[in-house]
Amino acid sequence: RATKVAVQKDLLIVELADGRVLSAPLEWFPRLLSATKAQTSKYRLIAGGVGIHWPDLDEDVSVAGLLA
Repeated sequence: RATKVAVQKDLLIVELADGRVLSAPLEWFPRLLSATKAQTSKYRLIAGGVGIHWPDLDEDVSVAGLLA
């Protein structure tokens, strides 16, 4: 389950409750890639951290998808 999310220049970084840190290239998420810092910093964890939602971008990412 995700506990913290950061969007950096070219990466989506997700910290998990068990201490792992996942990263994925923003190329996989075109909406995040073209978004502003203000838009990417406004996220919410959904279903207890099973997913991440950016309401301003209408973008959802699942932790399971990142782990696959």
